Amino acid sequence: METSELLKKVRQIEIRTRRLSQNIFAGQYHSAFKGRGMAFSEVREYQYGDDVRDIDWNVPARFHRPFVKVFEEERELTVMLLVDVSGSLDFGTVRQTKRDMVAEIAATLAFSAIQNNDKIGVVFFSDQIEKYIPPKKGRKHILYIIREMLDFRPQSLRTDVGMAVEFLTRVMKRSCTAFLMSDFFVRNDFSSQLTIANQKHDVVAIQVYDQRAKELPDVGLMRIRDAETGHEMVIDTSSKRLRHAHTAHWFKRQAQLRQTLTKSNVDHVSISTGEDYVKSLRMLFDMRTK
Repeated sequence: METSELLKKVRQIEIRTRRLSQNIFAGQYHSAFKGRGMAFSEVREYQYGDDVRDIDWNVPARFHRPFVKVFEEERELTVMLLVDVSGSLDFGTVRQTKRDMVAEIAATLAFSAIQNNDKIGVVFFSDQIEKYIPPKKGRKHILYIIREMLDFRPQSLRTDVGMAVEFLTRVMKRSCTAFLMSDFFVRNDFSSQLTIANQKHDVVAIQVYDQRAKELPDVGLMRIRDAETGHEMVIDTSSKRLRHAHTAHWFKRQAQLRQTLTKSNVDHVSISTGEDYVKSLRMLFDMRTK
């Protein structure tokens, strides 16, 4: 993508997603994604009734009287966006490609996060870690992330979700909120890695899919190509049996995905490229505040 065209697209996404995060998601993001733990604040002198387990034993050695650690709820979050950049994300038959929709959703979440004074980081993944952007604050950082999402070209076209969440567990030492964004067209099981990651972090899965993955049009012979393997074949979409089998396969895969996410206790939402993702995100936020 040419530099001028890329900057124009980044600006368009910024205008749209900042408005959404300010006007539509105001307050909802903060309520749905609170700090999960207690952070050390200060020490003060021990008072009768304080929990002896909170005594900081390093302080009395210097002051010859007991002091206790004071904790407060963590409000400032670190938010990680785990973004699938494999070949299948370039597909789209309605308003936009899956990759473009992922970029918009990620930007909306990022602008919502900085209003909450949170840090934002990104992991681009295929079947390898393509790029890691450490968490930072600020508009310039978010615009850099959006630019990378729009123009990034991965080394590999395949997908390995398990590897991505395993990397998250390894690289993020403190608890964070992680949005796992993918079409989840995967061939390997990632339930164990996801369960471990969600025990340490707050993982939320956002599936973006195209309607043609669910339903085939009746247009006769069609050449299809697997974006990740390059395998091509010709199918006859006029066959009702073929179309029914295609839809049945979709629902089977979706059931398996929901089972994996539910088993790992991961909140999730599925969004079609033909839908308004705002409604789906608000439903996700509302679900988490109940």
